[in-house]
Amino acid sequence: MSVRILARRPFLELCGGVGLVAIGQRLLAENGGESRKSGGVRVAKKNDPPIDRNRPPHPLDECLAIAEEALERIRSEIVDYRCVLVKRERVNGTLGDQEFMFAKIRNRKEVGERIETPFAIYLHFAKPANIKGRECLYVEHQNDGKMLAHEGGGLRVLPSVWLDPRGPIAMRGNLYPITDAGIENLIVKLLERGNRDRKRDECIVTFRDNAKINGRACRIMEVVHPIRRQHFDFNLAQVYIDKEFGLPIRYAAYTWPRGQEQTSEPKPSDNELIEEYTYMKLELNPGFGAIDFDAKNPEYNFGKS
Repeated sequence: MSVRILARRPFLELCGGVGLVAIGQRLLAENGGESRKSGGVRVAKKNDPPIDRNRPPHPLDECLAIAEEALERIRSEIVDYRCVLVKRERVNGTLGDQEFMFAKIRNRKEVGERIETPFAIYLHFAKPANIKGRECLYVEHQNDGKMLAHEGGGLRVLPSVWLDPRGPIAMRGNLYPITDAGIENLIVKLLERGNRDRKRDECIVTFRDNAKINGRACRIMEVVHPIRRQHFDFNLAQVYIDKEFGLPIRYAAYTWPRGQEQTSEPKPSDNELIEEYTYMKLELNPGFGAIDFDAKNPEYNFGKS
């Protein structure tokens, strides 16, 4: 079954492998089931202006509602989580390899205007081979705002270094800094883009059920901007919502095919891939302690070169 809601004019930018068995090259397993079409870190401040519920309907409205619910859940119910994060990005026109990393992430928690628990993240890269063993550690408002990095692959003998997370060394080969990583930041970015695109027409949204990511049942939200325009970031974006967790566990965006200015039924392809992030083997609220985000953790290799 397929129902399309189109918004038209008068004629529509979210960090390697032991334990990664059975993960496909594209990580898009069992995408199927019924579809229904309706026309798609930064941690957002809690005093952001509320959404006007009386505004005219738009194909993106259901996507935005789902994202708002996910953001409320991760802020109210989820303190921390571990996962295997798979990232692939196109940087300066070149599509990089898939990077697999084991991640520990602690969400920022606020009491009023005060940050009670700062955002924190630890990454250990499992593949590809040239970065295997790389480690990164960042804790918000600590270490003068710097991240600690230890290189992997053939460079693992080098010492660990403190880096500006937005500086040229830390950003090499990355679209976003480590400070923007994590599911909460992904949701915030989805809401930012969705609310911005909501001000425009030319948008097609499709919902697909019975999809799976690494065995997890998901619902897919697909957003298509058929016509290449400067104010749109992508031709096609896919968001996989884990049905049990109610959280996005995969995001992928694709640009328009080369030489085409318009396509209303784009197909996911590496040729057009802009970025993709998949959160697998997700374990919510494992109860991390301070040692999990401490460079002196004996399980980590900072300072052991």
